[in-house]
Amino acid sequence: MQKSECHGGLQLRNRGAGNCDQRASSSAQMKQGRTPAQQGKSSSATGSPESARKLHPRPSDKLNPKTINPFGEQSRAPSAFAAIYSKGGIPCRLMHGSVKHTLQWECPPENLPFDPLLITLADGLRETKHPYTFVSKEGFRELLLVPGAPEKAVPLLPRLVPVLKAALVHLDDDVFARGLNALVQLSVVVGPSLNDHLKHLLTSLSKRLRDKKFKEPITSALQKLEQHGGSPQVVTWSWYFHQRAR
Repeated sequence: MQKSECHGGLQLRNRGAGNCDQRASSSAQMKQGRTPAQQGKSSSATGSPESARKLHPRPSDKLNPKTINPFGEQSRAPSAFAAIYSKGGIPCRLMHGSVKHTLQWECPPENLPFDPLLITLADGLRETKHPYTFVSKEGFRELLLVPGAPEKAVPLLPRLVPVLKAALVHLDDDVFARGLNALVQLSVVVGPSLNDHLKHLLTSLSKRLRDKKFKEPITSALQKLEQHGGSPQVVTWSWYFHQRAR
């Protein structure tokens, strides 16, 4: 009786062990049955950073999608002056020097028409990037120094003054400084012809008087406008600004 029970228990154990062996071998066969391509896909799907981000997206991925920023620097169209300069519409180029930069003109500046070159250079005063800042500032100054500049510049004042005003109301301090210098340079050349247009410019200067760093340059500019213009209007405005600057 005991032998029979022992023999039966031994059979059950052997049968259970056989089942375990069959399950282990079938699992091994399933693993071995995968092709190398399937194994590569499985490992790459679970191991690559890209798949990890897909399985577990970060909050920043939702907040910062991979799209082109329409307001980014690269998507902005070039300014009018930069576009004209890149197409060779400005007949001068920047020459880098060891001490200071200079302009090289394609032909003598006195042979160039002021319309529309002088207005284009004045428009470039609002640029904030190199080399446009230097080319516009120096080109405007040198063009006004050529013989016969007064006769060429005076007819352009109705179109030139609004462009200078755009520089004087610009929020960038360097742009304002370039516009102020250009205004003084223009007054030296055209003299009293500028008086009728000053009312459009002096109000812009008055707003900058609140900035202490521009109080002295504006005061000096007003004195030069008064000197070269001599109009009672200039004297009145200059006196008014001097009172505000104190």
